[in-house]
Amino acid sequence: MRRMRGRPPGMPAAEPTDIRLAFQATLGAPFFEGNRIDVLRNGREIFPAMLDAIARAERSIRFLTFVYWKGDIAERFAEALAERARAGLAVQILLDAYGCAPMPKDLIARMRDAGAAVQWFRPLATWRVGSVDNRTHRKVLVIDAQVAFTGGVGIAEEWEGDARHPGEWRDTHFRIQGPAVHGLLSAFLGNWAESGRPIADGLAPLDPLPAVGSASILVVRSTASVCWADAATMLHTAPLLARRRLRIVTPYFTPGDRAAGLLADAAARGLAVEVLIPGPHIDKRVSELAASITIGRLIDAGVRFWRYQPTMIHAKVIIIDDQAACIGSINFNQRSMSKDDEIGLVVLDPDVVATLDRHFDEDLANSTPVDKGSWRRRGPLRRTLEMVARPLRPQV
Repeated sequence: MRRMRGRPPGMPAAEPTDIRLAFQATLGAPFFEGNRIDVLRNGREIFPAMLDAIARAERSIRFLTFVYWKGDIAERFAEALAERARAGLAVQILLDAYGCAPMPKDLIARMRDAGAAVQWFRPLATWRVGSVDNRTHRKVLVIDAQVAFTGGVGIAEEWEGDARHPGEWRDTHFRIQGPAVHGLLSAFLGNWAESGRPIADGLAPLDPLPAVGSASILVVRSTASVCWADAATMLHTAPLLARRRLRIVTPYFTPGDRAAGLLADAAARGLAVEVLIPGPHIDKRVSELAASITIGRLIDAGVRFWRYQPTMIHAKVIIIDDQAACIGSINFNQRSMSKDDEIGLVVLDPDVVATLDRHFDEDLANSTPVDKGSWRRRGPLRRTLEMVARPLRPQV
């Protein structure tokens, strides 16, 4: 592969202190210090870690997800949560009413019969038209207010395995320990309270958590907004802070004009701006079509795009130089920036960033670059479909 443009060897990376101060200033929240983060890649690593944490729970389990569909893993999670509820633990489960609609109803009955509190978030009632389009896209599991998980993974057979073929999606999830767990718990409790359930029992165990590692984490608890949410602030801040390289992995790349302009400006400043998106196995083709005009303009501006080939890539990661990472449930699209409740983490930890950088490089080895020549040779049918899909950019 040819040497990437925009990486002058003498250009210094962004300083961690500058990144810290910038995100604190724009998002109005402090970093939690003394955390540990474990990077979990694909269902082969993610699901055993989550199920083990559920099995080890002693007091409480809070689980919030946008995706709970079907398959063996859906059965295993339902049974694991039901078993802990039968053992007398406080098990609270919050399911987005739109994203989890395919979930088998017998799994819900099994968990409720065991004593778990299962609640639907923003039920799809016709008289609530104003809120139907605004979902909770958060994915949060908190065990005993001591350990938390977040990232891109949904509870469905699509996420099982190790991304070896189109039936096994590529994703990244994270296990967090330390004081930042309370920030993730707040993301659950905020949505739980809106669903009409009391949060008083969630406040009792919130004793200070001790430091267990060296990671600094800022928790971005973004909520749906008419125009601008904290997720948008995070995504708009990242390109401004990078000095050498900005790397983005996202399953749905449909940013607005302002966010796209920041990426173009970063490339014009000499940065290597690299974006990894799904290839032939994307689950929402309309998203890829709707993004085409933006992708074309960014390619002309010097942004490099790759399409992941083996399967659907669903990870959501932004890497700023080799200093910081933005992770969580937030896609680089307009829906995450304004329409959905999201959870994001800004992470300062050299080991975590190095691991994510390595994963990015390994994913590029399974991807094909999008070059100007092939992009401009798109046929008339493809261009027509792009025009039809373009008005849907804010939705996909």
